[in-house]
Amino acid sequence: MGKSGKIAYFMAVLGIIMVLLSLGGVITLGGEKHAGSVHRFLSSGPAVGEERAVPGGTAGKYRIVIDPGHGGKDPGATSVSGREEKDFTLALAEKVYKRLEQDSMFEPVLTRTSDEFIELEDRSKVANEQHANAFISLHGNTYEGSEPVSGTETYYYNKGDGSYELAEMIHQHLIEALGFRDRGVRQEGWKVLRTSEVPAVLAEIGFLTNAENESVLFSEAGQDKAAQAIVDALKQYFGK
Repeated sequence: MGKSGKIAYFMAVLGIIMVLLSLGGVITLGGEKHAGSVHRFLSSGPAVGEERAVPGGTAGKYRIVIDPGHGGKDPGATSVSGREEKDFTLALAEKVYKRLEQDSMFEPVLTRTSDEFIELEDRSKVANEQHANAFISLHGNTYEGSEPVSGTETYYYNKGDGSYELAEMIHQHLIEALGFRDRGVRQEGWKVLRTSEVPAVLAEIGFLTNAENESVLFSEAGQDKAAQAIVDALKQYFGK
């Protein structure tokens, strides 16, 4: 190989090396390290000190996901008069939604708006994917024994993310509004709570198998009181 051929060969090899190095992110082009910019693009989380808007959200509003328990092929508990839990939870959830929608500080979302079945993990997934500020699952309780069991129970799972404080506030407001027996705030690993990545509460508003509780829970007045109690608790929780 002549001198000119060696020079051409050397320049070709050098060019290949330069291309490989730039693709690997070892050298920078135009003052920007390519490897670093690729990682920033793929990351779903904001950089330190960077604010990220909630997808589809409205700035300055708290996004609240309301979950009407059960639905579709899963009717939930059957009340003392033969009515189904899924109908109660949807009716109450719609009242909560309307009140939150009318308040400028909230942006409500429902996990279901009709009589449809939704898997438990998909309910909390709504809150997780939409980066909600809170997730509230609504239920009516049941008891199969002969004793006249009644009252309100409220559940949380993660005590370190604000779920416990939210559960306490919702519980107290419900007790004051409905006057049911106080059966306490309890920690439990229900799936909708355990899989939630945001503050999450499951409220057993009252016992559908108790005639007195049921008459209140299926009444317009009772649902109005329960819905307003939940909204008032959310206002207190978010410091307004």
